[in-house]
Amino acid sequence: MKACRLFALLAGLAVLLCGCGPSSLERELIAYQHELADATGLSAPETSDVPNIGDFPERRSLTLEIPEVREGLLDVFALRSCHIANLVAQRNNQLGKTAAPSQHWLYELQLWRRLDHCMNNPAVDSLSPEDRERLARLTETKTRQLPLASYNALVASSEWAGSFSRASAVLDIDELTAVDAQLPALTYLTQAVDRQFDHQWQPDSGKLEQALKVLRDRPLSAELMRTLQLATLRLKEANGLLESALGNTSLPPQASCPLAEKTPSADLLLRQMERLLRQSRRWFTAMDQLLDAHLEGAAELQRYRSQWLSPSGADTPLVRFREVLDHHRLLRQQWDQRCVGDRDLR
Repeated sequence: MKACRLFALLAGLAVLLCGCGPSSLERELIAYQHELADATGLSAPETSDVPNIGDFPERRSLTLEIPEVREGLLDVFALRSCHIANLVAQRNNQLGKTAAPSQHWLYELQLWRRLDHCMNNPAVDSLSPEDRERLARLTETKTRQLPLASYNALVASSEWAGSFSRASAVLDIDELTAVDAQLPALTYLTQAVDRQFDHQWQPDSGKLEQALKVLRDRPLSAELMRTLQLATLRLKEANGLLESALGNTSLPPQASCPLAEKTPSADLLLRQMERLLRQSRRWFTAMDQLLDAHLEGAAELQRYRSQWLSPSGADTPLVRFREVLDHHRLLRQQWDQRCVGDRDLR
């Protein structure tokens, strides 16, 4: 029995160690570097450690404060024709106070809609001047606060923070289909914000929670960023190799011209890099649209967004990857053009 337990322990340790090894994408990129080294007659580059993505800001630094609106019971009762008393009671009971941020937003949305409908209903004329003034004040306040509630519904959710987990793994290329599976969730969250003031649009608690659950089930934002970090670094190392080769005054005897002759995996790998670029651009563009739909938001979120998420920022993982990939294509073209020129001179 002890031997069986020891074997099981060793087997489990072996699985754990395998899980810590390089991803299949990294193995492909390193193999490609060695092909380039053979083709140019140089040594393969030393690979450096891939940096992790940045820490996502803590929830308390992201949320915006929504001041409490206090009205007496008699004042709320005076507005009974607006049918808000039951909503206020639900918000103030124990379940309402401990509800998830997304449910707080749905409450604020329903309350605003009833107030706004009441304010624009002929029945408002039956209210006393004092109650009409109170209704107008409440409607204006809740109109101002509703975007704060929809913003907090997103950034205060554990699902949103989990999408940026630094413990996430690098994606294999065939896992990029996850972008297609998760994009509808971002689209729905964006639509929910864009149309919250539209009485014709009906919020769906089930769809809202499902969209957030999709983000929690797979931290795709973090996985894509880590994959981009890896691909950028390995291509940058490959670029250094090509730049060194181009810096030589003459081609080494064993040099391959064109590169495709001795880099059989190049076409496939570059197509994979194009797919990574395309899928990442789709995801972070949708993420950008979701964040644009909200208020400007907390400064910490804007800082993280500009450093890590923006599809058009100055130095985000997506932008760095696109630049390195473009430069890699250019270097390969320069090598092949130089090969042709050297052959013509011989």
